[in-house]
Amino acid sequence: MEEVEAVIQVLDANEDFVKLMSHPKISVEEKCSVLETVFHGRVSDELTGFFLTIEEKGRFKEIYQILSYFIDECREYKKIGVAHVTSAAALKEEQKEAVEKRLLETTKYESFVMNFEVDPSLIGGMKIRIGDRVVDSSIKTKLNNMAKSLSEIQLSN
Repeated sequence: MEEVEAVIQVLDANEDFVKLMSHPKISVEEKCSVLETVFHGRVSDELTGFFLTIEEKGRFKEIYQILSYFIDECREYKKIGVAHVTSAAALKEEQKEAVEKRLLETTKYESFVMNFEVDPSLIGGMKIRIGDRVVDSSIKTKLNNMAKSLSEIQLSN
């Protein structure tokens, strides 16, 4: 997993490499030769072979999605969750630790990769997203829900 994460960082720093590997006028053989030259001895033979297979199947333009999926599956296997926490104001370090501790207590994960963001439009509270699950306790959402409920009430004469 760490090796794949390092490759993603290298690919991010070298956008032209991905463009080269996706160029339709360069033959598959030439692209495979480039992959061998670039990665052989720098990453595991299995990963180099994997890149060659991806290229031979014509899927190198999807390399980011493929590698991200691999990392997600590794994290799931290792019981490492990824949490995206958005709050109205920046959280203090002890607040961040408390959020992570609470998530560890209430989920199946043994550790977390925590991503903290600030969105002042939330007014207060926070939103936490882990995978496709979202817990939204922001004041903005509560006010929107209240406004929706009030608009559905029929007024009688």
